[in-house]
Amino acid sequence: MPSDANASGAKLPKHSKGVRPQFFNDPTSDKLLAMVMALAGEVSVIRDRNDTLERLIDAKGLIEKSEIESYRPSKEVIAERDAWRQEYLSHILRIVDLDAEDMGRNDVSKEWQEVMDSV
Repeated sequence: MPSDANASGAKLPKHSKGVRPQFFNDPTSDKLLAMVMALAGEVSVIRDRNDTLERLIDAKGLIEKSEIESYRPSKEVIAERDAWRQEYLSHILRIVDLDAEDMGRNDVSKEWQEVMDSV
């Protein structure tokens, strides 16, 4: 899950200050780029951590890869993962939420809600 603290443990602001940079003529493209880059950063960190864990597990001979492949989570684990995923998606889509706040809208369109429900 995204953290509000950096490696030294210092509390980081939830939102950056200043003017958001614009790279494309269409502001929507910039928003999409921001979301994709946030997701890319998160995936990169997760990939590195997963690689570290797999290498340590392999080096210590703790479990076989087939055990990872055949694992079936319990209902509790599924619920925890669902809660994490919801928070994660909120983090990725924060730019859309910020724009809605800037426009004074707290409600979302039916189409937006359908997309969020499907995720």
